[in-house]
Amino acid sequence: MALLVEKYGGTSVGDVARINAVADKVASSHAQGNDMVVVVSAMSGETNRLSELAVEVNPLAPAREVDVLLSTGEQVTIALLSMALHKRGVYARSYTGSQVHIRTDSVHGRARIVDIDDARVRNDIAQGRVVVVAGFQGVDEDQNITTLGRGGSDTTAVAMAAALRADECRIYTDVDGVYTADPRIVPEARRLDHITCEEMLEMASLGAKVLQTRSVEFAGKYRVPLRVLSAFEDGPGTLITYEESTMEQPMISGIAYNKDEAKLTIRGIPDEPGIAYRIVGPISDAHVNVDMIVQNVGADGTTDLTFTVHRNDYQKALDTLTEIAKELKARDVGGDDDIAKLSVVGVGMRSHAGIASTMFHALAEEGINIQMISTSEIKISVVVEDKYLELGVRTLHKAFGLENGRAAQSE
Repeated sequence: MALLVEKYGGTSVGDVARINAVADKVASSHAQGNDMVVVVSAMSGETNRLSELAVEVNPLAPAREVDVLLSTGEQVTIALLSMALHKRGVYARSYTGSQVHIRTDSVHGRARIVDIDDARVRNDIAQGRVVVVAGFQGVDEDQNITTLGRGGSDTTAVAMAAALRADECRIYTDVDGVYTADPRIVPEARRLDHITCEEMLEMASLGAKVLQTRSVEFAGKYRVPLRVLSAFEDGPGTLITYEESTMEQPMISGIAYNKDEAKLTIRGIPDEPGIAYRIVGPISDAHVNVDMIVQNVGADGTTDLTFTVHRNDYQKALDTLTEIAKELKARDVGGDDDIAKLSVVGVGMRSHAGIASTMFHALAEEGINIQMISTSEIKISVVVEDKYLELGVRTLHKAFGLENGRAAQSE
């Protein structure tokens, strides 16, 4: 017998037929003797519909009231799934985030979980009930309903698993696991049997849409075994674990990419202490996140600074940088929102030399120019022209032998 936390996303509960299919799956697992907590999202498209209603009524609606509205989507799903389970002879009980008392901070729209009172859930489990919990939502210390941001149901599930010390947290989605690359770009991409939390966190932050970044952070922090599976077909999925085996460790686990990038450059600024802060500080104050940064010092005593931001923030960042350039008497400011980021990820980099040279050589052979480079202990990222994105992903996937598992074994 195991204690399992299972999460089903909006596509998995998109209509009555799919809710019934989830009920069949949960009932089957419960019949095998497993204790079950099920976290569900709103039905596919429902959160968007509610958001549009809010804008239609009041484009400047208070964030508190928007959260009250958006949280109703999951309330519908937990009730329907509980009804379906009762029909199958499974005693289920549904809870909203506030009823479980998933306590969060007070940042409406992107709240963070502070604590979970698991007493009611444990009591239901002890009585043989399946507990169905609304994802994506919680309550602050003043009893205001809060939401966790898009993809927040993943975080709810992992947080529940951490609080309950579950044997495994299973994320059911519309893909059957984590792949070495996006199968839509690389048909030869392979599903990984396992990947470390550290690698998954890098891939999620680099654009892989399988899991929300915060949920992976939570899993790593609280050592929650996390598995990604398909809601529509049986299979082992991909186990995301905090354990890092030294045997047969992959050199490279996957190729990630991010299209939502833009690049800005300020040239001819004084090369003096604090200059980077005088540039990045105002950008941050404008609520723009800076990603990659490269600084080049010239022979004339000036320096150039290039950094990337999310493409949606490009114009805001460019306007801010233009004002900074006037203050610093910079030579000029430039930008490019037609770029993409390519990354190779793998904890095996720690014990393998030559990863960067293999990556750079493979891209050069295809005539793909590298504009920026960023590295960490288990990741190398490069910025390239957007038009070379798909070619770059396929090239790197082949260069590291990921299509046949050649790179999956340590030497």
